[in-house]
Amino acid sequence: MPRPVFAVLVRGPSMAPTLRHGDALLVRRGGRPVRPGDVVVASFRSRPELLVVKRAVRAQDGGWWVRGDNDLVTDDSRAYGVADVVGRVLVRYWPRPQRIGYRPV
Repeated sequence: MPRPVFAVLVRGPSMAPTLRHGDALLVRRGGRPVRPGDVVVASFRSRPELLVVKRAVRAQDGGWWVRGDNDLVTDDSRAYGVADVVGRVLVRYWPRPQRIGYRPV
């Protein structure tokens, strides 16, 4: 059975300025439902082996349309389509501890 809280490491610039390469995050599987604006860990249906950290934009086709906060990087639903959410990001614990919350999209 998967753990309800797990850690992930951000790689790449797609979530800048909210998150940076090297940030360590705690993610919760389950809990309250995902809302548009939440930062989530997801996998694209077209690339199930790839886990990404993105912002949920809208529910679509039983999954979520997700985008990075950095509009110059397009490794999100614009390139790969609908994603399935694995969990919701709760907090960045390294190197600058901070709660990662909802942001209207």
